[in-house]
Formats: sequence, structure tokens, C-alpha cells
Amino acid sequence: MLSQLPRRSCTRILASRATPCLPRSGLLLRSRGHNAAAPVPVSTRTLFSWFKSKPKAGTGGAPKTAQPVLSEDNLFHPFSQSPFPAIRARGEAIRKLAPCPVCAAEHDGVHAHTKAQPKAVAFECPDCGWPTHCSEEHWHTDEEHQKYCARLREVNEDEHDLRSGRRMREFELPGAQDTEAAISFSNWDVFWYTREFPSMDSERSRRHASKLLTYPITVGSVLHQFSNLTLSNQRLTPEGSRSLAALRTNLHVPPGAPETAEAAATKPQMRIFILGARAESALPPHVWEQLCLLFPSALFHLYFIGPQVSLPKPASELNRRPTSKKPTSESAAASSETDAPASTSSSDAPAQAATDAAEQQQPEEEEKPIYVPNVYQPPTPAPIMRLKRTRESIQEFGVPSYTVPYTPQLTITGMQANYSEVHAQFQETFDPYTDCFFLFSPGFGFPSPASVQEDTGEPYLQIASPTEWGPVIPLLLASKCPIFVTGFSPADVERDVKSLSVAPEVAGEFDWVVTPGPNAFGSEKWEVADFDPRVMVKTNWGVWGIRGKRRDVREKSSWLPL
Repeated sequence: MLSQLPRRSCTRILASRATPCLPRSGLLLRSRGHNAAAPVPVSTRTLFSWFKSKPKAGTGGAPKTAQPVLSEDNLFHPFSQSPFPAIRARGEAIRKLAPCPVCAAEHDGVHAHTKAQPKAVAFECPDCGWPTHCSEEHWHTDEEHQKYCARLREVNEDEHDLRSGRRMREFELPGAQDTEAAISFSNWDVFWYTREFPSMDSERSRRHASKLLTYPITVGSVLHQFSNLTLSNQRLTPEGSRSLAALRTNLHVPPGAPETAEAAATKPQMRIFILGARAESALPPHVWEQLCLLFPSALFHLYFIGPQVSLPKPASELNRRPTSKKPTSESAAASSETDAPASTSSSDAPAQAATDAAEQQQPEEEEKPIYVPNVYQPPTPAPIMRLKRTRESIQEFGVPSYTVPYTPQLTITGMQANYSEVHAQFQETFDPYTDCFFLFSPGFGFPSPASVQEDTGEPYLQIASPTEWGPVIPLLLASKCPIFVTGFSPADVERDVKSLSVAPEVAGEFDWVVTPGPNAFGSEKWEVADFDPRVMVKTNWGVWGIRGKRRDVREKSSWLPL
């Protein structure tokens, strides 16, 4: 009969007959006068779900995430009331070292009479949380404090945020870049966008990320073919253009060719010597890998050389277990935070992930202070994590050293010695096409704490000191490889540049590669000095470069006098 009806009528009849049948529970609800639209419980358990174990009571199906110790709106704490032992220990160190600025201004320095000496700070500013004055009365009197109080509060909150336990998305670094995508080195914002970093949604995230990446990205921004240091903005000199062109022949592929790892098969390894390294050597290798990702078709070998280079923990101590466990809150914050750079070297590194893990594995038998103040002679960073392929290199270089082939593209070597002790290992191998030097805040213009001039009794400048940079810089200039130097403030850059003109065997023996000026990839986080909270600097604020003077040999057409 349905076949004789029009198609539209058949559709209506079938639709009326397709009304779903209600279950018995639904019929009971309707018969008792309940709303027919009430939801009916339906079992969603499938056949295969019978074989799955049920979650335990109180655990839930999703894995638990660690709860932050401090919320985002609870980051400000005075140093003496901080929940982290390292910050409380830093406050105690400042109370012992920093003088009261009002007392110092009244007495105009330290007098011979003991009672006339400026008092140490003891009063914590309620606005920034730092120990800044000897008493509340002097805190009210000091009108200059308001000029830098906001910066101190900013640093206070940043230090607590690093230890808050939240997920640090700004430390989640991207992987390999698309070969067709170009990277811009105009500034941090454009670099993060073109390099596909996670979005930096706050100024605090910018400060954390810039401090972590300032060392590798400063190196990359100077060497890259898209560097912001160009002839047009007068930061790059003609001599510097020649030096960087030589390096870039091995860092990049010919125009039109893709930047791929296969292109590195026929290239020599690029050697970057980082002299006077301290905090740079404590960065985790995956942070330095970001430098390699800027140059997909190049091979890198980084050499960290300096008396304060961090070495891996000895293999014999990896399996040692502590006799007793420390409280979790203390072990989580036992690592010392970064401080202002001392007058002789650069500021501490932004990331302490490897250092924290190494410190947590150390036995309690080796009692170490929670915080070591960074004054004049900064402490050597704690041992770094020992990776699977780490091997000792003391027999190769004759000094405490290690080498780790982290990736096929990156090899890292650290040597805990002065450069003059290992120069003979590289003297005959330097090549301006593959080698360059980086010195992060070396402190050329600061007086030497160990060397004194015999005739005048005054200390040498570090660039001329026989125990510091005096014998090193002439050796670097003789290699004819470019030397790039950073400074932590405009005054520091100016001080180092002026010292070049008075150093023996340096003055008049170099050509400018990069003129002194700001570094677009310096850290945006303020570093505060323990010996005076008024002293604040930024890591790698400026950058400049030199190279040994090249004297071209000209052929004389005739020996006859003109």
C-alpha cells in the first residue's frame, strides 16, 4: 500500500511511526505526574569498558597538577617574612653588607672614628620589602628612595614568582624552525613572534624569558645574517662586515638554498670561545640549543673557559643518597638566586634549573650555605647536571674539564682554568672563518683585586693585570678572530672601552668590528647588588666588538726612491 502513495505521504507516515519508545522508568515518571522532559539516565558503559579498572575513590580520572605555593596576587613579601629560605638568607646578607644611604650621606664616607661609620641597613621598606635603611626615621627622611623603590618591588615579586611553583610557560622553548620562515632580530617581541615562542602575556614573563635567553640569543643576533647590527645603522664597521661575512659563509647556505641539516655535512664546525664564563656555563644545554636552531645548517662547538666554570657533578657522587630528607619547602628554594654582577664579572644566569636539581641530590653531609652574597668575587655556580654522554677531558686539555656532545649539531666543552693555561691547545688552529670569542661583562676597566703596580702602588686595570686579562687580550688579537664584549650598563661599556686605550699591547693594535651601543637582546630584569640595593644593572645591556689589526702587505713597484 505504501508503494501506491506519494513519496511525501510515505515520509510523514514513517516519521509518525518512528517515535521512540520510552523505558519503563519514563512511563512511571509520566504516570506519576512528573515532567516528561526530565532527563532519563542512560548507561554509557560499553562492552570493552568492563575490562577497565575503576578509578580509586578520591583520586579522580585526571592526573593531579602541583598547586603553586604562591598565587599570582600574593607574590610580594618582605625578605624577612618570605616563605623561601633563600630569600630570607639574602635579606640577612644585605643587612650585613649594605650601608644606610642616609648615614653615608651625612658622614660623607667612612671616618677614622668607628662611631662615625655608616650603619648597616636593618629596616625593611614596607613598599618594596628590601632592607634599605638603618631605621624607619631614616627611611622617611630619604627622598631618593622613591626613585628606585618601584624597581626593588619588581625584583622582589620576580624572585618570589620564580619559586612560586607555577607552570613557567615562558621557559617552554620552541623546537626547530620552518626552513621557509625568516627570523627577525629587531627586538625581543619580534624575535619571539617570528621564532614561534609562547605568547609573553605579561611584563614579568618577558623579564624571565629575556634573562634566560640573553646569552645564546646575544651570540646569535651578532652572528646571524639578519642581525640588527648593520652598516646602515653604523653599528657595524667595514672591517666588521668583512669579519662577519667570513663567519657567515659557514653559518648559512648560499642564497636560494634551503637551510637544512643536510647542508652542514660538508661544513667545518663553528667554534665559539666564551672566556671568563661563569653563569653562562651553568645554563642547561637545551637553552644553548636555541642558538643552534637559529642556524639549522651549521655545527657548533661551545668552549666555556674560566676559573669559575661549572663542571658536572662527579660520577662517583651520583648514586650517593642523603642520610635524611629535608623539608620539601626548603629543598624547593635552596638554590641561590641571581644577584647583581660584581665589579669584576657578569651577573648570574637567569635559569637555575640544572643547578637546583644538582643541589637537591647532594647529601646533607656537605653543609653549604643557602645563599652566598655576590660581592667583588662572585661564587662559582653549583655543579651542573651530568648528562648521559658527558665525558671527562682532563687528559686532553690538562685542566679540569668535560665535553658533552648534546646533539649532532651542538657540542659543549667546559674548562675550569684561565685561558692563558690552555691557549697552546688552540694556538695553531684559529681560523677567522670558523672561530670567534665572546666575553660577557669581563670588567676590563675595573681595578684588579690581586695585582698592584710596583712604581705607584695603585692596582692595575684588569685589562692590563698579569693575573687577569693582561696576557689574554694580546693573544686573542693575534688570532685575527673577532672578539665580542658585553657590558651590564652604559657606564660599564664606557669604562671597558676607555681601558683599551691604556692597555699595553692592546692600544692601537685592534680594529673596530661593532661599535659600542645597546644590545637589543639584553636581559630586561634588574639585578640588585647585595652590597648596596641602590645599585641595579641589566645583564648584557650593551655589546661591542674588536679584532686584531690587519696590516695588508703592498707590493712595491720599484725599489728606486721617488
